[in-house]
Amino acid sequence: MSRDTSLFTGRPSELVGRQVAGYRIEQEIGRGGMAVVYRARDLRLERTVALKLLAPELARNDTFRRRFTHESRAAAAIDHPHIVPVFEAGETDGILYIAMRYVAGSDLRHLLDREGPLPPATALRVAAQVASALDAAHDHGLVHRDVKPGNILVSRGTDSDHPEHVYLTDFGLTKKSLSLTGFTTVGQFVGTLDYVAPEQISGRPVDARCDVYGFACVVHETLTGHPPFRRDDDMALLWAHQYDDPPPLTRTRPDLPEQVDAVFAKALAKSPEDRYPSCLAFVTALRNATTGRAAGGYAPTHVDLHVPDPADDRPKPPPRWAAPVFGGGV
Repeated sequence: MSRDTSLFTGRPSELVGRQVAGYRIEQEIGRGGMAVVYRARDLRLERTVALKLLAPELARNDTFRRRFTHESRAAAAIDHPHIVPVFEAGETDGILYIAMRYVAGSDLRHLLDREGPLPPATALRVAAQVASALDAAHDHGLVHRDVKPGNILVSRGTDSDHPEHVYLTDFGLTKKSLSLTGFTTVGQFVGTLDYVAPEQISGRPVDARCDVYGFACVVHETLTGHPPFRRDDDMALLWAHQYDDPPPLTRTRPDLPEQVDAVFAKALAKSPEDRYPSCLAFVTALRNATTGRAAGGYAPTHVDLHVPDPADDRPKPPPRWAAPVFGGGV
């Protein structure tokens, strides 16, 4: 079968109305260096999906195609409320495609551009949901390697205690961890410079702690309006990620406790061994720092351990409970 890459010739608008692998393209909703995402109609199941079409040159790379197949299957196997479900992945006419759940709403990039820094409670709610998604992916052997605001979708939540529901997306181009190392050398840099971990830049092996670093850069931006390192050119930015200490976040947000700076210093440590072991561990530390809780977390529940005398028939006071309060839906 000849590989017709005409899907990527001409203007993107020319694809609207066309059918690709059983999906009718309706509108372009996102574009990156290696893929275009469309809202499309699944003609078999009569549902709206997000259809990602990868650049034709990727399909011509056999190594990338094997990597794509393995990682798409791994991503599709994850059932998590904060990860966009993958319905199908395949190849048609020389084009690799991924069909995912269509999420109505915006991504975090547009939200930050529109509203600027978020209130701490909102930033923590968003961060907790993204952290649970990343840790679930890590449990399945996936390292995202490109955590950024554009890959975090924000839709309407269920009620006033959960005003937003957050999804992590774009697992179709991730790196399957060490067991698939042989499928990852495609000659391309995977990651976005504002959020890239030092070990990615130097070409060292990466694991879940790579995502802890990138995720911390994103959370920093939700609180300050900018990532931790800002430089005039790409080389200076790469140098900063590898060698410069992150500036204290409280310089930009003096309303936050100084303990927050120590949390980000650990999450953005140059060596993976010095970072938090998981994304949720980072969010927990950040929540404790912003609320003044001790590092151990919530205070234990206190109960009256007095054992009454069965012969004592005097009225008994109710137990003294000091239950922890979970605020903000985090």
